Amino acid sequence: MSVVHAPLRRPGSGSIPAGPTVRAMEIGQHVIAVVLTAIGVSRAIGDGVAAPAAIVSGLAILLWHTAGTILPSRTRSHSLPVWWLLGFAVIWVAAVAVSDEFVWLAFLLWLLAGHLLPLRWGLVFSAAILVVVVVAPILHRGTTSYADVFGPLIGGIFAFGISRGYLQLLHDAAERERLVTSLKSAQQEMAELQDELLLAQRHSGAVAERTRISRDIHDTIAQALSSIRLLTHAGGNRTTDPESSRTFAQVEALAGDSLADVRRIVEALAPAELEDAALAAALRRMLDRTTDEAGLHVELHVDDTLPLLRTEVEVALLRTAQSALSNVRLHAGATRVVVTLIDDGDSVRMDISDDGTGFDVVAWEQDADAGSSSYGLRFMRARLRELGGGLDVESTPGEGTAVSAHLPIHIEASR
Repeated sequence: MSVVHAPLRRPGSGSIPAGPTVRAMEIGQHVIAVVLTAIGVSRAIGDGVAAPAAIVSGLAILLWHTAGTILPSRTRSHSLPVWWLLGFAVIWVAAVAVSDEFVWLAFLLWLLAGHLLPLRWGLVFSAAILVVVVVAPILHRGTTSYADVFGPLIGGIFAFGISRGYLQLLHDAAERERLVTSLKSAQQEMAELQDELLLAQRHSGAVAERTRISRDIHDTIAQALSSIRLLTHAGGNRTTDPESSRTFAQVEALAGDSLADVRRIVEALAPAELEDAALAAALRRMLDRTTDEAGLHVELHVDDTLPLLRTEVEVALLRTAQSALSNVRLHAGATRVVVTLIDDGDSVRMDISDDGTGFDVVAWEQDADAGSSSYGLRFMRARLRELGGGLDVESTPGEGTAVSAHLPIHIEASR
């Protein structure tokens, strides 16, 4: 990690990815360090400073500067670059004590201060460097000039401003990169959700068709065979002719066998809507995927009495579950999630609870009224309200969260 690249990781600022611009900045910084140090050494010798003292001062500056390209890569400490900068400043002050020709390395220190330090401390550090720059000529030559004061002042403001602006540009680039990554992830999740919804709608249509066929068979063929069986049984009891009685008995037995076959067909069709409902199956796949990707322990409970739901209801509940599970994975820090589908008479309720960190619901409700609440929960609630339902949220910091979505079973009646 280089001096420029490493300093871009300040306490609380996060990391900034390396790139061609950062690499160019690194090279430029090293060039500045070498050029300014060489100028300082040569001018110091020209001013009568002993060559060994000037050269040792220059080498100390370059060695410490170079150490910044090595040491930060071996540690994750955010404070090390700051201590490195302070050490660099101490060595620079010692070099200035040897010759005031080294004051122009202050330009490099101002650049680094803008990268490494928070704004307030960066300004304090830069002001201290400026004091050294102004005082050094007086101590060495007994006099100074406006150029010795205003030149470094303007250069320091320029260097510090460039450094801060460059740092902000890098932060903006990193933020854009994170945003693009987040959008791609959201797009992928939406594509997966669309696949789930398509599968749920297809399955829901198949279940509805099987239910309709089973109902039609029960209401027509099964009822007709039952009537034939009753009529032949009554006719057989009224006749005294043995041949007729035998015929009635055969017809009754045939109708009974056919009725039993029809009932088996109806039973094979009808239970599918409860045993393998589209919503329950989609939720199970979603929970299984959550376990594989996030390692959460998940449970799904479905009421046996839950009726066949309309496609709009299943889609809305599936979307709500997807958003809620996404919130759990991103924010809750939970280890366990329980999803329950409940038959609530004229409505269906889906409860999703976790054992995560929880949050302050009152504060969230106030933020929701102000329009700054979590978009996920707000969108869930808005979607459910459009269909005549609602969303209830219960949570306490440190005690997990429970989300309850409810919808009327018959959407048209609620609009």
